[in-house]
Amino acid sequence: MEARMSQYILALDQGTTSSRSLVFDAAGRILGMAQQEFTQHYPQPGWVEHDPEEILSTQLATAREAVASAGLTMADIAAVGITNQRETTLVWDRSTGKAIHNAIVWQDRRTADFCDGLRRDGHTEDIRQRTGLEIDAYFSGTKVRWILDHVKGARDRAERGELAFGTVDSWLIWHLTGGEVHATDPSNASRTLLFNLHDLAWDPAMLDLLGVPAAMLPEVRPSSGDFGRASALSGETAPPIAGVAGDQQSALFGQQCTQPGMVKNTYGTGCFMLMNIGTQAVMSQHRLLTTVAWQIQGETQYALEGSVFMGGATVQWLRDELGIIGDSAEIEALAATVPDADGVVLVPAFAGFGTPHWNGHARGTLFGLTRGSGKAHIARAALDAIAHQSVDVLRAMEADAGVPIPEMRADGGATANDLLMQRQSDLLGIPVVRPEITETTALGAAYLAGLAVGYWSSTSDIQSQWTAERTFTPGLDTQGRQTADDQWQRAVRATLSWAENR
Repeated sequence: MEARMSQYILALDQGTTSSRSLVFDAAGRILGMAQQEFTQHYPQPGWVEHDPEEILSTQLATAREAVASAGLTMADIAAVGITNQRETTLVWDRSTGKAIHNAIVWQDRRTADFCDGLRRDGHTEDIRQRTGLEIDAYFSGTKVRWILDHVKGARDRAERGELAFGTVDSWLIWHLTGGEVHATDPSNASRTLLFNLHDLAWDPAMLDLLGVPAAMLPEVRPSSGDFGRASALSGETAPPIAGVAGDQQSALFGQQCTQPGMVKNTYGTGCFMLMNIGTQAVMSQHRLLTTVAWQIQGETQYALEGSVFMGGATVQWLRDELGIIGDSAEIEALAATVPDADGVVLVPAFAGFGTPHWNGHARGTLFGLTRGSGKAHIARAALDAIAHQSVDVLRAMEADAGVPIPEMRADGGATANDLLMQRQSDLLGIPVVRPEITETTALGAAYLAGLAVGYWSSTSDIQSQWTAERTFTPGLDTQGRQTADDQWQRAVRATLSWAENR
């Protein structure tokens, strides 16, 4: 199919708390957008699940709504790009397309004890060298194992080839193509603990270690390429699915961090900082992850990544569980009513610690409360916590890179919070740049899809579309930054101590 510039690109952005769809034109502008939140299920403490059918239905509904809101039909769509919450794990029946269990979400910690056993058995370094990842319940491999071990008959059925495994991208591709395509891309595959970064293929040793039958696995295809046609969206005029990437890698591409050393941080449900490291899969010495960034036209680029599990989800906790705010956007105004957190420190390890501690047993803690502490101080401490966690990641990145990082590009919903962005720049001591288009996750998927069908001829075609909307510069001196960091690290040490003494 030859794309016409009179056509448009549809990006499906399937996130942790909502499904969204956006329509982009050739200049990277948003013409239509739709979003639907879906239910979070917490069956037990530390467990997080989604209803796979709700993921699918909300994504299909927003796709149709976004196209209609732009005044278009599916015949006007040159290609579809998919970007998705990563690591979230689904297993379904190949004959019916029905999931055999709820999706186990990336935040879920039910396999933390199994991961402890892998570490005790001495697998840490081998797994890191093969996959670029830490042993952690965050990743998909141990979640697949759990489903096979806890759904009656699942393991036998999987070995007979009756069941399919996939991350959310594969689930969507399967259903969009009417079950014709079972595929993923290297950026998503590299988040499973099952994929060899160097061979760019499923790793037999990891499949054996985690007990995952090879018959379940999706085919790995280039991030920018052919994933079939989205017949579920439209019959005769079904557009091709031509771009797929995990949400953080997609945001890296959308931010046009296409040269080694460029860094972006996405402020979504979690905070995920990625640095482009080029075409070699270099292993981190500071507990960052090495991951595939994307694969385009036969070239694979890699990234170092730091993962913070609770970013915007910390604000949602204040809204949904504490009732401190009625809407997430209210946190900035509330936090601004006090000059600082007045000694209150929130460590939002509700789903354990990611980079650089990788402790699945840590839990959220609140320090420094006095009789005068109020909801505004807790709100301020929540924003500080988001920023401090990202500082820890960037320091690890600088240590791996061996050079200072001069600036950080920021995207995601929370970047609309000027107070947070300023605090981030203050604590990092470098400029934080917010782009004109902050929907860079969806934009990255759109770019990957458009490149595959010739909508854009090359990456240089889209480089000029990135522009800065605002740059936040540090307003805190070195001493103030050090004092704030010392207090934060003290709280983190206390939180880790609590986890060790359980």
